Amino acid sequence: MVVAFSGGVDSALVLAAAVRALGRDRVTAATAVSAAVSARERAAAAALAAGLGVEHRLIATDELARDGYRANGRDRCYFCKSELFDALAAALPAERGTVCTGTNADDVHDPFRPGLRAGREHAVGTPLADTGLTKDRVRRLARHWQLPVAEKPAQPCLASRIAYGVPVSAAALGAVERAETAVRRLLVLRGHPVHELRVRRLADRVRIELDATSLAAFPDPADPRLAALLARCGFGPVTVELAPFRSGGLNLLPVHRPGAAAPTSAQ
Repeated sequence: MVVAFSGGVDSALVLAAAVRALGRDRVTAATAVSAAVSARERAAAAALAAGLGVEHRLIATDELARDGYRANGRDRCYFCKSELFDALAAALPAERGTVCTGTNADDVHDPFRPGLRAGREHAVGTPLADTGLTKDRVRRLARHWQLPVAEKPAQPCLASRIAYGVPVSAAALGAVERAETAVRRLLVLRGHPVHELRVRRLADRVRIELDATSLAAFPDPADPRLAALLARCGFGPVTVELAPFRSGGLNLLPVHRPGAAAPTSAQ
């Protein structure tokens, strides 16, 4: 089996189950390497795969070569997953086994999961969804198996921070990654480790979303030092706002239309 392995709790549970069922020598963990995947998450995935004793392959993907991905419509994840599964097919021969993902039973009913269509087109396995394992049950089983990521918050790709309709580029993805690293470091230095964090690039502003504890400890968004920090990360002069973390918050916003007001941050 080849597990498309992000290092999150869902794919980690699939990987751990595969090891138990098949043995370490018959399992490969494959993690995408692209501008949309933070170095922090790649390192965490590598450490977890090493802990489980399985082969870990880093697979280069080029989502930005796909027009549909760069355009960043609501179907962006379809193009991302298509690129991933095409890259896995090219890099890992069929004899390595079926490709499986960490799609769970909740994901199947989520209306904002266009990447599932790419999985069906590539005949990708979804053992968690097939056995009815919801996110809550995934975490319970991960705790039972003492997986270190049992309580890890979801960490979708960096493109998920960019509002639909605002084009995705390597520069924009890099700015988001640097900004999240800088905000996390700022809070840790103040004695407030971050549980949930997103730096979202909207059409006309940058929104920093944090869990409640971190939000209370964060500086005033009007503080010019915060704008300067974001500028050093790659954003231009933009309005900064703070908000409570909300998973999938960008799905609730309208799609930005070309010609409307857009930020002056990196394109």
